[in-house]
Amino acid sequence: MEHLFDVSLLNATLRMVSPILLAALGGMLCARIGLFNVGLEGLILVGAFSAIVGNYYTHNLILAVLFAAGASVLFALLFGVMTIQFQANEVVVGVAINFLALGLTTFLLRTIFHVKGAYYDKNMAGLPKWDLPLISKIPVLGPIVSGHSPLVYLSFAAAIVLYIFLYRTVLGFRLLAVGYNKTAARSLGLPVRRLQYVAISLSGMLCGIAGAQLSLGQVTMFTEGMTSGRGFIALVATMLGQSHPLGVLASSFLFGLTDAISTRLQSFSVPTQLTAMLPYVLTIAAMFFLRGRGAEDDKANQQSSR
Repeated sequence: MEHLFDVSLLNATLRMVSPILLAALGGMLCARIGLFNVGLEGLILVGAFSAIVGNYYTHNLILAVLFAAGASVLFALLFGVMTIQFQANEVVVGVAINFLALGLTTFLLRTIFHVKGAYYDKNMAGLPKWDLPLISKIPVLGPIVSGHSPLVYLSFAAAIVLYIFLYRTVLGFRLLAVGYNKTAARSLGLPVRRLQYVAISLSGMLCGIAGAQLSLGQVTMFTEGMTSGRGFIALVATMLGQSHPLGVLASSFLFGLTDAISTRLQSFSVPTQLTAMLPYVLTIAAMFFLRGRGAEDDKANQQSSR
C-alpha cells in the first residue's frame, strides 16, 4: 500500500489533473452564461491535434500552443453560433461537435501526416519540464510540485485568475448576471450575446490549451481519440464543483488522483481493463451524488415554499 501512495503518485496527479482542470474551467464559463457545453471532448481533441500540427510546421512550442488554442476557439465559436444565434439545442450541438472533431482529426491525420491511428516524430520537441528554483529543493514538496510542464502551472493559475475575474471584476459580474437571468441582464443594457461569445471563446481557449498539454506535455504524439473521455469527466467536474473555480479545482484534483491511481495499479499486475474503469466509475458515482443532492434541495425548497 505504501508503494501505491507515495510522492510520485502526487506528482503524477498534478500532471493528470491539468487537462481535466483546464477543460472543466472552460465548461464552467459556459455554465455561468447559461449554456451546457457537451462539446468539451471535441474541443480538447481539436486542441491536441492542432498543437502537433503547429509544432510540426513552426517548430516553435509557443506558436504550437497558440495554434491549438486558436483552433479550439473556432470550434467553440461554431458551438456559440449554433446555440446562441440559431437557438439550436446545446446538447445536440455539443454531441455534433464531438463527432465532427473525431472525424476531422482522423481525416487530417491521414491527409497531413499520411499515417493511420497515431503520429509520432522522435525529433519533435515536447513541452519543457520546469524545475522550480528553491521549491525543488524542499524535501517532500519539491518532488511533487517541481518538474512539470508550464501548462500544468498555468492550469492551477487559471483557476485562481478566473475566481478573481468572476467575483472581483465588473466584466465578471456581468457574465454572472447573464447566467442568472438573461432577460434581466438585457433590460439593464448589458450586451448579452457579446458576453456569451466572450465566455465561449475563453472556454475554447482553455480546452485548446488542455489538448496541447495532452499531446505535447504528457506525450509528444497524437493518437486518434486520445482524449479518452476527459472532456466528459471535465463536464462532471464542472457540475460537481458547482461551476465555481475553486470547487472545479477540487473536483478536478479528485478525478486526476483517480486517473493517476488507475495508471499506478497497472504496475501491480492489476488488469488494464479494471484500472481504466476507475475514473469512469468515479464519474458515475459523482453523478449519483449530484442527483441525490439535487433531490434533497428540491425537497427542501418544496417544504420552505409551504
